[in-house]
Amino acid sequence: MMTNSEKIRLNKYMADHGIASRRRCDELITEGKVMIDGEIVTQLGIVVDPNKQRVEIDGCILKPDSVQRRYYLLNKPAGVVCTNEHRESKLRAIDMISDRGKGRIYTVGRLDEDTVGLVILTSDGDFANLVMHPRYGVSKTYLVKIQGQIDDASLMKIRDGIFLSDGRTAGARVLVKKRSPRQSSLMVTLHEGKNREVRRVFARFGWKVISLRRIRIGELTDRGLKVGHWRALKGAEVATLRDIANGARQEMEVGAGKRRARSSGAGATRRGAGQARANGRRVEHGAGRSGVVRRRGR
Repeated sequence: MMTNSEKIRLNKYMADHGIASRRRCDELITEGKVMIDGEIVTQLGIVVDPNKQRVEIDGCILKPDSVQRRYYLLNKPAGVVCTNEHRESKLRAIDMISDRGKGRIYTVGRLDEDTVGLVILTSDGDFANLVMHPRYGVSKTYLVKIQGQIDDASLMKIRDGIFLSDGRTAGARVLVKKRSPRQSSLMVTLHEGKNREVRRVFARFGWKVISLRRIRIGELTDRGLKVGHWRALKGAEVATLRDIANGARQEMEVGAGKRRARSSGAGATRRGAGQARANGRRVEHGAGRSGVVRRRGR
């Protein structure tokens, strides 16, 4: 429960109520779908006091009561979409969670309509932001079937990373399970979440994906979870996902600190060398003048 004096960033307050991830909440704000005390707000970074201000999203008032966090794992069938758009005519992933106490939940990242496999759903905005952030290293593993017999040159490039329209991929771990002239079966592990990345990467080299299934997210697998079924995540499973993401974030911060230190040290070395050269020139110049004086004395 919030205290009377507690304030919170608007996007976090929305995410904590299961509206969407923080990133998507920012989009809702800039799209003019959020009101504070009856006034539309579009500015990011706003801080609100839920106990004194009324926050509305599309006419729905968010109450400042404490929110119980929910975490689910769904083995999504093909034809189901990952969206919270209430006007969507197709079956949504959130509609498949039949828990009456789920409240407002949303998917952590997305699987496209044609892809089968694991999707996490939650009402915890911080958790969602952490797990789906491409920099924090929560891996996703897919079983991929492509048309034709893929060659080693294509595999090497996919493993190393390639350029797509939205930037360079971070590369992938690719294991070949089977190759034949008719089709190839692969296991692909990614640590980022570009839109439709698996399909786009293989299409970049002319390989058509005919089947795509996500079988693993971090330490979570689809073992024992049939397609179309879901289960609640255990507390230990949620904690493990947090630990993986937080560990990757800490490694990034340490690495960034070392790079800054190296850059600063190199700059200091260059400045020191420049100062030494300047001092040397001054010494030589002074010695020359001193020599002239001594010669005059003789």
